[in-house]
This record gives sequence, structure tokens and C-alpha cells, in this order.
Amino acid sequence: MQTAERDLALEHLHRSRARLLETVQGLSPAQRSFKPADDCWSVADCVEHIIIVEHFVLDSVGRVLKSAPEPEKHAEAVGKDEVIQQRVPARNFRVKGPEAVMPIGRWPEFPALLNQFEAARNRSIEFTTSTEADLRNHFFPHPFLGQFDCYQWLLFIGTHCERHVRQMEEVLGSGGSGLGAGA
Repeated sequence: MQTAERDLALEHLHRSRARLLETVQGLSPAQRSFKPADDCWSVADCVEHIIIVEHFVLDSVGRVLKSAPEPEKHAEAVGKDEVIQQRVPARNFRVKGPEAVMPIGRWPEFPALLNQFEAARNRSIEFTTSTEADLRNHFFPHPFLGQFDCYQWLLFIGTHCERHVRQMEEVLGSGGSGLGAGA
């Protein structure tokens, strides 16, 4: 991984962590569990989903890196760095992820949930900081955006978190909640 690539991935990881922690700071239990509609997630649901996806991605990267490089897949991932940085955090379209990454209340206590987030994010930062693996020649597909190389998956972790922080902000600012964004 080139220095500029590492720096960019780490920037996304650190920035999205800070935004998530700032967004949830001082929220009441009612604010953390509020859902504006039955088909919407709460703040706690968003955090849980981020944790599950982050672990899934890093576990998958680890597995894929044990296999032979596949440079023939480069063409399928060309231009996706920009797609990940622009489209993933955007909230102008909704997608339903696989059932395995849906929130189900794995950590019902919010402090434990935040501890799990911090552990997952620390793991991602440590990997991104220290890896010398050939990330650009190992691939696995995103369910909607197609083939990503393993570096692109590191970018995805940060931008995916950003997407769901924006979702949390929408939930907290929803008109019918009575909670308000700053409440």
C-alpha cells in the first residue's frame, strides 16, 4: 500500500470514528433506541450494524489475503476508490444488506455496544497502519457495487460508518421524534 493510500484509509477511519462518537455523546436511552418508523433503525441499531460489517470486512480481507493474488480482476475494481468515497456515504438511496449484518440487539447495553465499536475500529486502524499485504491484488465482491480489492474494502469501512452516522443524524433530527438533533 502506498503512503498516500494508507493515509487516506486512516483518515476515513479516524474521521468516521470521531463523528460517530460525537453523534452519540450524551444521548439518553430513549434517543438511542428511538425509531422514526417500524422499518427504520435506531441509533443503537446503526452502531451494531457498523460493528458487524466492520468485523465481516476485516475477517474477509484476512481470508482473501491467504489466497493467491488475482491481478486479472483489476479491471473489475478500476475507479471504485472514488465510487466508495462518494456513493457509500451518500444517503440518497437505501439498500438492504444481507440478513447476517442486520441489527438484532447483540449488545443491549449501550456502553458495551460502544466498547464493541471501539474494539472493531481499533482493529481496523491497527491493520491499516501495519499491513504490508498486497491489497490491490486480492479481491472479493460487494453485494451491490461488485468487485473491490482489499484496499478498497479498507476505504469502505470508514465510508460505511459515515453513511450510518448520517443515518443516525437523520433519526435524531426526525420531526416526529420529539427528541430533536441536539436534545
